[in-house]
Amino acid sequence: MNPNADQPCIDRVIQGDTQAFAVLVDRYKYMVFTVAMKILKNNEEAEEVSQDVFLKVFQALPTFKGGSKFSTWVYRIAYNRSLDYLKKLGRGIATASIDEYQDFHIPTLENALEALENRDRKHTIKEAMKELAVEDSLVLTLHYFEELSLKEISEVMQITVDNVKVRLFRSRKRLATILTHRLEPEILRNYGKK
Repeated sequence: MNPNADQPCIDRVIQGDTQAFAVLVDRYKYMVFTVAMKILKNNEEAEEVSQDVFLKVFQALPTFKGGSKFSTWVYRIAYNRSLDYLKKLGRGIATASIDEYQDFHIPTLENALEALENRDRKHTIKEAMKELAVEDSLVLTLHYFEELSLKEISEVMQITVDNVKVRLFRSRKRLATILTHRLEPEILRNYGKK
């Protein structure tokens, strides 16, 4: 989406046109829910946080200076609100040590993915991502599914671009390990049929 496409709506909202805010909500509701869901892992909680995010966006809209893309600004609010909600509930963000995952062989992973049909790949990847720590799943979602740049992810997660690169590398490695373990039985079953 053209980053300048939001500015006319933003200007109309600031001038008192609340209907223009509905356009912004419609544009970003799935993105906000996805971020909240990745962190909270609970549908009702993600919906509650999503509503809170849009309330915060509406209230803070006059302070949006355009230093980053509007979508990045909204992502950051969603990310921070989700983390705040976890703290309020007394739950911590799930993390995992890189040592918990063993090395994998890229050819094995590529062969395993080739064994699946296209429609099954996305489902399999999303299911495997549920096993990742929240921050691993989130960084992969922002980069690959929401197609944010490294700079945008660094702004959302409030970490350096270099840290985003490291997290992406480690998250891909962890995801590959999970996929390899999930897909090896599938490959063996298919191999036995030939």
